[in-house]
Amino acid sequence: MDLVSLQDVRGAADSVAGRVVRTPLLPCGWDDRLWVKPESLQPVGSFKLRGATHAVARLDPSERDRGVVTHSSGNHGQALAWAAAAAGVPCTVVIPEGAPAVKVEAIRRLGAEVLLVPPARRLAEAERVAAETGAALIPPYDDRRIIAGQGTVGLEIVADLPDVATVLVPVGGGGLASGVATAVKSLRPEAVVLGVEPELAADARESLTTGALARWGPELTYRTAADGLRTNLSDLTLAHLRDRLDGILTVTEEEIMAALARLVRRTRLVVEPSGAVATAAALFRAADLRPGPAVAVISGGNIDPAVLTAALAP
Repeated sequence: MDLVSLQDVRGAADSVAGRVVRTPLLPCGWDDRLWVKPESLQPVGSFKLRGATHAVARLDPSERDRGVVTHSSGNHGQALAWAAAAAGVPCTVVIPEGAPAVKVEAIRRLGAEVLLVPPARRLAEAERVAAETGAALIPPYDDRRIIAGQGTVGLEIVADLPDVATVLVPVGGGGLASGVATAVKSLRPEAVVLGVEPELAADARESLTTGALARWGPELTYRTAADGLRTNLSDLTLAHLRDRLDGILTVTEEEIMAALARLVRRTRLVVEPSGAVATAAALFRAADLRPGPAVAVISGGNIDPAVLTAALAP
């Protein structure tokens, strides 16, 4: 399988420059070796803007006229809606029922058409729209353009912290982890890149353990509050993670919420459960980190206010 290269990631960095925020590394405030990479500071509140912006930039003129379509639990849909609007491209987003209302409304505000479907129908519905309208299907992670765009997070980590020893990155569909591992392992082979996912949606751990793509249905993955990590890997992302990821850690729901509350109180960042899993691993799986500087990627901050209130309750 043709994997994304460092050259691809650097090309994506050129196409997103000036269109996405180059997020800083911030000290976490409670561990002098841990830094956080707050992708929650992107205009749409998540790292997804990187891949979406790069994918839209790669469309040819005829594809732009026909528009784009995707399926998403929220963050990728919002990112694609933003990138499409900025380029004057029509956009349709298929969203699984049960996705956080705050994310659905944000997509609508950006002018995209929203289609709500049962979770198991999200991909099929997006494919139907693409077939009927000619819109370009831009998946949330199963796409080399998306992986290359997300990999720009890794470029920035190594540029800002050249001696980084461990990078912790959330894993849902695997696009972010694939891109970050590609960049970091190419530029700093001695660094360890670890994926992190909820115990209640640990399909990636199973896939990497068995070597075969594991499919966890909504009846399993929807148990976790980390709604952005409920998707399974694809063959493409599994190939990247098998080749480039050093391992995968899992965290409990209680650990995710504890990390979320710690981040809000100590770093003054708004973080969603999916965005807190890497920090949860740094807090509760510290023995798995290499000695030296570590970075936890905060993948997003689009949290339902009720969830945030509950997480911060005494």
